[in-house]
Amino acid sequence: MVYTADTVEAERETDPLLLDNQLCYALYAAAHRMTKSYRPLLERLGLTYPQYLVLLVLWEQDGVTVSEIGRRLRLDSGTLTPVLKRLESAGFLLRTRRQSDEREVEIALTPQGAALRADAVSVRESVMCQLELSEPEIRALRKDLSLVIERLSDNE
Repeated sequence: MVYTADTVEAERETDPLLLDNQLCYALYAAAHRMTKSYRPLLERLGLTYPQYLVLLVLWEQDGVTVSEIGRRLRLDSGTLTPVLKRLESAGFLLRTRRQSDEREVEIALTPQGAALRADAVSVRESVMCQLELSEPEIRALRKDLSLVIERLSDNE
């Protein structure tokens, strides 16, 4: 077989073990770059990326349980609890036992945590500007990624 630039490139595109052909690596690298883009913007608000994600859940629906936040973020309580404790220490939320079931801990925003939402809008806008994608392109990408998450979650 005579190797030309086209045949070598075709083989590279179909080699299942090349790093550049790995979906897992593309997702990993994109997630890493995304959190890196958010980091300096969130630092100005006194937040880490995991704390920001928790606040996104609470800005959507305040007064939810730790287990509900964990379900939404796909995190276990062992991972989530330290994040919640730091947010509580910063004055952004309160953790209380539910009166109806003391085994459940309810998380509620403080006025300071609720007010932080207005500042967070500019964080998202800044990152979206870096991406240079339109809102329809962002929605399509989120839809594709949601399908990946859903299909991989079926195996749990």
